[in-house]
Amino acid sequence: MPELPEVETIRRDLEKDVAGKRIKAVEATGVRSIRRHAQKKEFVERLVGRKLLAVQRRGKYLLFRLDGGDVLVVHLGMSGQLLRARSAREPMPKHTHVVLTFTQGGQLRYVDPRTFGEAFVTRPEQIEQVVPELAHLGFDPLEDVMSWTHFGQRLHSRRTRLKTLMMDQRFLAGIGNLYADEILWAAGLRHDRSSDSLSSQEVRRLYRAMTETLQDAIKHRGSSLSDAQYRDPFGEIGDYQNQHNVYDREGKPCRRCRSPIARVKANGRSTFLCEQCQV
Repeated sequence: MPELPEVETIRRDLEKDVAGKRIKAVEATGVRSIRRHAQKKEFVERLVGRKLLAVQRRGKYLLFRLDGGDVLVVHLGMSGQLLRARSAREPMPKHTHVVLTFTQGGQLRYVDPRTFGEAFVTRPEQIEQVVPELAHLGFDPLEDVMSWTHFGQRLHSRRTRLKTLMMDQRFLAGIGNLYADEILWAAGLRHDRSSDSLSSQEVRRLYRAMTETLQDAIKHRGSSLSDAQYRDPFGEIGDYQNQHNVYDREGKPCRRCRSPIARVKANGRSTFLCEQCQV
């Protein structure tokens, strides 16, 4: 599933590329992808003729602000992609479920093989009613400002295993399995450490590791993995998978201490770590 760095990369690309464009036509062939609308006609009519004013992000959700006040909300799910086509003549990818055609030419295509993602149009004041989890999103490490001392206070108040807490969207918005492992390695902390056991120095390390890892991942345009390969809006894969320190590197030497990277099961998920230098 695309995590915060991938979704933010998409947001930045599309903010530059489609903001200000007007929607000429809409095709919606995948009913499951627009399942929040009782009828396809409603989805189409709320988009045709509208101008995309801005592209924003809340957690892993993309919000396309429209003139007239509506918002097109897109969640990529496990395998969703938003691909930019310069011309309608470009070959249509398999599993394309929604196509926005612009008056100035070109298209924005929503592609989703597994159809766990979705697209829907709503009013800004209704977003949190439609997607209740957005009403309870936690700290966004790319958008929000928080001192490391406040971050430490929040960690200590929860008394939860670190990785579980980092993946809790009510605590941190947008971080999933992959980046939780990478951040914890960078901080030198085990996934099963209790959040209230961290010293001031460890809190600072964790906060710094979180911001630096996410920014580095965005610089490399996210991670593209073989099981659900992420692509940016221009069809290019990310490069951050080549920079991974632990994730999907079982048995390979730790880049810090050369011990083999271990893979363990925690809460039904694979966790990758160096058992030598993460304490």
